[in-house]
Amino acid sequence: MMYRYLIKPVLFLGDPEWIHYFVFALIRLIHKIPGVSFLVRAIYQVHHPKLERELFGIRFKNPVGLAAGFDKDAKLYQELSNFGFGFIEIGTLTPKPQPGNPKKRLFRLPQDEGLINRMGFNNEGVAKAIPRLQKNKNIIIGGNIGKNKITPNEKAVEDYTHCFEALYPYVDYFVVNVSSPNTPNLRELQEKKPLTDLLNTLQKRNQAKEQPKPILLKIAPDLTDEQLLDIIDIVKSTQTAGVIATNTTLDREGLQSPNRDQSGGLSGKPLTHRSTEVIRFLSEKSQKAFPIIGVGGIHKPQDALEKMNAGADLIQLYTGFVYEGPGVVKRINKALIKK
Repeated sequence: MMYRYLIKPVLFLGDPEWIHYFVFALIRLIHKIPGVSFLVRAIYQVHHPKLERELFGIRFKNPVGLAAGFDKDAKLYQELSNFGFGFIEIGTLTPKPQPGNPKKRLFRLPQDEGLINRMGFNNEGVAKAIPRLQKNKNIIIGGNIGKNKITPNEKAVEDYTHCFEALYPYVDYFVVNVSSPNTPNLRELQEKKPLTDLLNTLQKRNQAKEQPKPILLKIAPDLTDEQLLDIIDIVKSTQTAGVIATNTTLDREGLQSPNRDQSGGLSGKPLTHRSTEVIRFLSEKSQKAFPIIGVGGIHKPQDALEKMNAGADLIQLYTGFVYEGPGVVKRINKALIKK
């Protein structure tokens, strides 16, 4: 409650991207004070056997993760995990560093409890993240990988394989991101042939390893039923470990906030219903053939329960974490224990 009524109104006075980096720096700074890490864990973490999940050979202490995009360069995963997340997804990382799209590129929609971003895979490049990941102590990390803006789609496979090979020793699972709306033509890679080729190439490299790692596919909420049926076929034929449903949407229906017409991907509450629909469709039509990580508009425990009832095995937060504060992770985990 303190976050929602005291802290958030102050944070929401500033530019969203600047505030993001300010909060990032603040979290890092306070965690350098002796005893703070222990205190944060004591306040926010919940441990209970009912929360534990085992999926694709990984044991998760709880099913609530932090979605990609918050800690793009793996700079704060240790501190963020103290807030009670069961796993942290870093990225999206690309082979070469890139600045992303011109600022201003992140917008709040307070009346709708959403965000619009057109960040454009801004990151320091995969090589910079590796030394930070080498310091990991028992945090489950997902590596979300993409292609550089300057790489044509015909050569996209090279970018994904580069990131896969570089991150392989340091992450627990991979996420192939072909669904961001902010890299020109990226979503074309969701079509059946290029996506099948990409996933098969990655799986071939993966299966050649002594211990293959789960590769998941992150999809857009804007796919038609026919395209979602294609996704089910592709996941099965390429032996992809699971699906993350969903990324941000281009839909703007029903929005009230002044920033509603900004270009980019919309996340938060306006996405809650559609992402749950996609989860249910994939789960039912595939007859639960693969695990699903549900993401999109989870702001309260009921949203998380609805995603899981629709077929999600794990869930992820991003915009809900921004609007509700770190306490939302604990509230969701406590609700899951009572379920």
